[in-house]
Amino acid sequence: MDLGYRGVLRPLLFRAYGGDAERIHERTLAAIAHVGRSKPARGALAALCARHRQPTTVAGMQFPGLVGLAAGMDKDGVGVKAWGSLGFGFVELGTVTAQPQPGNDRPRLFRLPRSAAIINRMGFNNRGAQTLADRLAAAGIARGNMAVGIPIGISIGKTKNVPLADATEDYLASLRALAPYADYLAVNVSSPNTPGLRALQGKRTLADLITALVAEAWRLAAGDLPVPIFVKVAPDLSETALEDVVQVCGDAGAEGLIATNTTLSRDGLLADEPSVSENGGLSGAPLTRRALEVVRFLAQRTSLPIIGAGGIMSCDDGQAMLDAGAGLLQIYTGFVYAGPSLVDDLNQLKPDRAPTC
Repeated sequence: MDLGYRGVLRPLLFRAYGGDAERIHERTLAAIAHVGRSKPARGALAALCARHRQPTTVAGMQFPGLVGLAAGMDKDGVGVKAWGSLGFGFVELGTVTAQPQPGNDRPRLFRLPRSAAIINRMGFNNRGAQTLADRLAAAGIARGNMAVGIPIGISIGKTKNVPLADATEDYLASLRALAPYADYLAVNVSSPNTPGLRALQGKRTLADLITALVAEAWRLAAGDLPVPIFVKVAPDLSETALEDVVQVCGDAGAEGLIATNTTLSRDGLLADEPSVSENGGLSGAPLTRRALEVVRFLAQRTSLPIIGAGGIMSCDDGQAMLDAGAGLLQIYTGFVYAGPSLVDDLNQLKPDRAPTC
């Protein structure tokens, strides 16, 4: 798989459509969705890509494997039936917002291959929470039913044109639409591409938001266990701000943390990369060290489960995340550059074990 992807498929993809990264992403996602509509194709792919998954339990949820697809790859859930066949143990759809929105102007997605990185300033482009809910319902997906063989997480964010003062109600609208279909909800308050969004990570503001979301999740559960709420944090926060996040999430009833989102830092990028000066969030190899630091810092201060994300480009990166205290892993940029073989390698890891790949 590794030779086929890196040596043949990736060069073809990276050159397609004049190198337009977003158009390539869209066409690839359409192909993955096509595979998802064929049961024989899904089975054949799973036999190759999912054979090394090892079940694990995090936050009371059963996962067939510890490697998930991070939010941003499949915002609107078009490929939801296929991701498990590619070896993933869960998928995080979104980020979606309560209202449909086009996102920022194109071009807004840039590959930096010599740095093994991506810069994006997508701006939460998506068709809205209700459209995703309708798609999942049509696919027979409901919370806990494992209709596609893996748990479904959904990342929710703030609609761009909604004032920060009204952000809580905006997030609540998404929660109400999606709670019946999500095995967990990820609260994205850390994207750098929506103006003012990261202000929601402030201690008092975050406390009000998470408290309201958790309370509404309990109300909707009507006596059953509510949908778990995870909070996704930025890698650019100071230690004091991270400690505030830990305290707020614990006190407000969040079930876990996702660390980290993309970074505004440009440390680790080669200066002569063609797109090095583009604005947006940076992901990939330059984020590896900082994401690991944040996971380790959080794990030393909370018993909440942590999903490690950011800069996982190799088996060793994944093992380091687990050793630092992550209970699950998520990849995005690593999947772009390494393909399904990275998923297969990471699926063979276990916490506190020497790497097996």
